Amino acid sequence: MKKIAALLVFLTVAVQALSAQNDNVKWNISSEKTGDDTYKVLVTGTIADGWHVYDNQKYDGGPNPTVVTFETSDAYELVGEPNLESEVSLEYSDLFETNVGTIEGTVQFSQEIKLLAEGAEVKCNVEWMTCNDRSCTAPDDVDLSVTIGETAIAAPTASISDSDTNKSKGNLWAMIIEAILWGFAALLTPCVFPMIPMTVSFFIKGSGNKAQGKFRAAMYGLFIVLLYTLPIAVIILLTKFIGGDAVTADIFNWLATHWLPNILFFVIFMAFAASFFGAFEIVMPSKLVNGADQQVDKRSGLGGVFFLALTLVLVSFSCTGPIVGTVLIKSTSGEFWAPIVTMLCFALAFSLPFVAFALFPNVLKKLPKSGGWLNSIKIVLGFIEIALGFKFLSTADQVYHWGLLDREVYLAIWIVCFTLLGLYLLGKLRFKNDTPSEYISTIRLALSIVVFTFVVYMIPGMWGAPLRALSGYLPPMETQDFVLGANTGSANTYTPESTDAKYSDFLELPLGLTGYFSLDEAEAAAKREGKPLFIDFTGHGCVNCREMESRVWSDPRVLDLLRNEFIICAMYTDDKLQVPQEDWITTPSGKTLKTLGKINSHIGLERYGVNAQPNYIIQSPDGDIVCPARGYNLDVDAYIAWLKKGLE
Repeated sequence: MKKIAALLVFLTVAVQALSAQNDNVKWNISSEKTGDDTYKVLVTGTIADGWHVYDNQKYDGGPNPTVVTFETSDAYELVGEPNLESEVSLEYSDLFETNVGTIEGTVQFSQEIKLLAEGAEVKCNVEWMTCNDRSCTAPDDVDLSVTIGETAIAAPTASISDSDTNKSKGNLWAMIIEAILWGFAALLTPCVFPMIPMTVSFFIKGSGNKAQGKFRAAMYGLFIVLLYTLPIAVIILLTKFIGGDAVTADIFNWLATHWLPNILFFVIFMAFAASFFGAFEIVMPSKLVNGADQQVDKRSGLGGVFFLALTLVLVSFSCTGPIVGTVLIKSTSGEFWAPIVTMLCFALAFSLPFVAFALFPNVLKKLPKSGGWLNSIKIVLGFIEIALGFKFLSTADQVYHWGLLDREVYLAIWIVCFTLLGLYLLGKLRFKNDTPSEYISTIRLALSIVVFTFVVYMIPGMWGAPLRALSGYLPPMETQDFVLGANTGSANTYTPESTDAKYSDFLELPLGLTGYFSLDEAEAAAKREGKPLFIDFTGHGCVNCREMESRVWSDPRVLDLLRNEFIICAMYTDDKLQVPQEDWITTPSGKTLKTLGKINSHIGLERYGVNAQPNYIIQSPDGDIVCPARGYNLDVDAYIAWLKKGLE
């Protein structure tokens, strides 16, 4: 139990640490008295090793400078402008192709203040970006304050940048909760559930005393966690160590959007669903399973426990394989460490009962016996596998513009699939290994009500209903052939205005918005019209992007701001179209990028420091980033505040 508790504590600390965004500079603010009513306020940043910030000079086409802006107040008077006290190293930057001033170690600004009232609180905002030899982070900002005569270490207030951090944490916690639920769901599969009492009794009876049996059971759970987590962690960490963030992002992007893995996952999910329905049985090679099982008998102590855990992982593969795949694919849309954390959570939930029942063996007597109910769970999972499997095919379809799964076709498949699931729960369908039943249990009746309610909810989507709860899983509304009211000028129309922007022959903005799909074109338009540029780093296979568009952008206030106040540029990072040769990009390493997705992904990472979707940037007509990047966050009011801050 202590080991499990330690693992949970480690997980919590790891999540808190990994969820933090641009944490390369620690800022503090202090003041010192210089006269009877004059003070000097010092804003100091401690920069992490290997990173640097830029001076306060504005560069044309260069990096974001470090800017300190003090608020005005009736309680004090600002004397002059903030002064950069730190030594600046001026040198040529290959990344920005101009001479830039950089600061390492510590950066400090000073501001002269004349006090007009006692106990004045001086507030300021710091904006900065950090870079190292390989890449740059997204620009960030922080609000600081100090009462004259006192010193305080400042932490970010509930500002826009801080809400983005909370957004990242919230998104990660959502994935963690989903992974835990899948871990517990895997326990109820026919491959795993019967092994719980068998393995626990082995530990209790096969050890010299109960204490030793409990220790070995705890180690059994730990080995299960390691077997599920370590392989993916090693692969991801080695990739990041060898190739850096760009290579890791490329691998995740390939895994999530390329036709080959998506079609492969689709076929695998369909095969698993057929297996769950009783068409055939999927098992790991008997030689591999038997070899691991034989090692259990040959070895004693922890070696035998390890091979028993390995046997469980191999034997349960036919049930846990698609679940593990679902967890991993869902988490690749986050940062590089998200698959590691989510798989750790899945494995913890999956292994927990083996430890808990060993600690409290009497609880085993209360467990239901294996039987037909386990096969019913398997059938239910089969229907869910079909629904999830078509998401992979849909992703490939959107990325490569095949036109196979438009929104209404996708919805029709889900409606039929879940209708059949509801009929099965009511006993109207029976599969090969089902046990005949004379009546419908209360649980099955309740589940059938839930399923048919879900079906009824989806049906209006065939005529263009937004279905916001499913927006992240459905093809975009632009693929819908018929939307009720689209030809009558109703508010529900999603028909975009005509445009001659580059790539607009196969790309569209959501909700009838117009804009650009090439950054050069968009920047030229923003400069020509004198409007700020709203850059949307998105993807065809991005679930969170569709949710943001359906649940945040669709708000009339947001839609009005985007339509009237900004030039919009959608940067698809997963599109596989090969662009004309004049638009190709050659990276500093000499690699030529030819597809629209790779070019946009490169621009996002190198110029804006973003490698995940969605990410939103607001840029002035002159090309300056005017506020911190914003990602997935369904808080509409906060999004409006961020847009207005960009306009100001």
